[in-house]
Amino acid sequence: MFTGLIEAVGTVRSLRKSAGGARLVVATALHPLEVGESVAVDGVCQTVVGLEHGAFACDVLPETLRVSTFAGYRPGARVNLERALPAQGRLGGHVVNGHVDGLGAVARISRHPLALEISVGPELLAYVVSKGSIAVNGVSLTIGPSPGRGRITVFVIPHTWEHTNLKHLRTGAKVNIEIDIIAKYVREFLRPKDTE
Repeated sequence: MFTGLIEAVGTVRSLRKSAGGARLVVATALHPLEVGESVAVDGVCQTVVGLEHGAFACDVLPETLRVSTFAGYRPGARVNLERALPAQGRLGGHVVNGHVDGLGAVARISRHPLALEISVGPELLAYVVSKGSIAVNGVSLTIGPSPGRGRITVFVIPHTWEHTNLKHLRTGAKVNIEIDIIAKYVREFLRPKDTE
């Protein structure tokens, strides 16, 4: 489990695709890391499978390549990083599982106040509530009033803007979206079930 509070911004060193998925190598000053531990990379839970000088490697499944921004990574891409929350840790953002629900696209960037307007599909929009939580590239953010047209607005404080890869986004950029797990459970529990 993660909190959506980013610890560091890493740099993609390589993404080598294969029939079984891909091997991703990320350079970072985030230490100490250990083989076997979980790290959220742009909000996607990954397992550290190898350590290199100043970098870690993880094996990426085909499903992850399909539903996230990973497939488009090129060397030099900046990625948000967060280690898993320890049992005694402080939950400062919201509960983030690292299970990306889909992609959004940056439709508009506002500077005053700092905000992102993101286009999302109806399958994600159904779970969005004003003043609720959402993870964008692994960053825990608060949802603002909906501008409509299949879009959501998230507000970003200057500290978060400066210490994550959000400041490098441009209009049209794809972002990883994880819906709040509580919203997913509530919607599922209230969904009519077959009684057969």
